[in-house]
Amino acid sequence: MPHDDRLHGSPADWLRHARSDLALSHTAIIPEILLEALCFHAQQAAEKALKAVLIAKGIAPPRTHNIRTLLDLLPPAEALHHDLQSAAGLSDYAVMSRYPAAIEPVSEAEYREAVRLAEAVVAWAERVI
Repeated sequence: MPHDDRLHGSPADWLRHARSDLALSHTAIIPEILLEALCFHAQQAAEKALKAVLIAKGIAPPRTHNIRTLLDLLPPAEALHHDLQSAAGLSDYAVMSRYPAAIEPVSEAEYREAVRLAEAVVAWAERVI
C-alpha cells in the first residue's frame, strides 16, 4: 500500500527528523545540559526512524511515543533485530526525562547506551527504506 505524504509526511522527511534528533543526542556533555535531555533526543530519533519505516510499509503510525507500540506494528520479519527490541526501553525517556520528577538521574553509561540504540535504529531504518 503506498503512503500518502499529505497525511503522514514521507519516510524521507521522518528520517531527516530522526537524523536531526540523533545529532542533538550527541551534543557535548556540559554541566548545564542534562543527560535526560540528550536521552530524550535519542528516544525521538528511534521513534521517528520507526515511524519512517511504518510509513514506507504503508502503515499509518499512531500518535505515540511508545517504541514498543511502534515495534509491534512492524511486519514480524522486520522487528527481529536485537537492538530494535532493546530500543523499546528508550520509551522511558520520551516524557518522564523531560520534566523534574522523583527519579534517579541518568548515568553517563545509560546515556551512551541510549545513543547507541538510537544509532542502531536509525541505521536499520535507513537500510530498510
